[in-house]
Amino acid sequence: MKQRTNFLSRLFLAALVVCFFFIGGCGKDEQPPIDVGYVNLTIYPNSTEYIQLNSPGGYVYLYAEPPSRGIIAYRLSSNEFKAYERTPTYKKDSCGIYNRVIVDESGFFIIDTCTNSKWLIIDGTVYEGPAKYALYPYKTFYDGYTLRIYN
Repeated sequence: MKQRTNFLSRLFLAALVVCFFFIGGCGKDEQPPIDVGYVNLTIYPNSTEYIQLNSPGGYVYLYAEPPSRGIIAYRLSSNEFKAYERTPTYKKDSCGIYNRVIVDESGFFIIDTCTNSKWLIIDGTVYEGPAKYALYPYKTFYDGYTLRIYN
């Protein structure tokens, strides 16, 4: 009987340790500590107004109501779009409260010129620099005519 109690105690302890690791590891993929507010935009990427989005690899800067600092909309393929918040995820106010990330000259990266942080434009993940968080991604829905960007 004592062996069974000892076994159950060890099993309980092992289960507790496993639960601790699962719960403790969940914070690594959290969203950046920025406030983006409510966003629900609809644009027409095939129109001449958004000619930069007419082909894959194109991007535009869009206005969004504060506290957002704007949105980068990027055409990944003919049917897929990405959209990111322009508020930097590392020291967002290092160059003032209006600091925004921009797309670099190559079109492959999004950069913060104040902290030298760099993110990949295809998925918003950190590429180099001191930033620890990916850019805040917005959800997108494209039906072939309209692009909806929302959170």
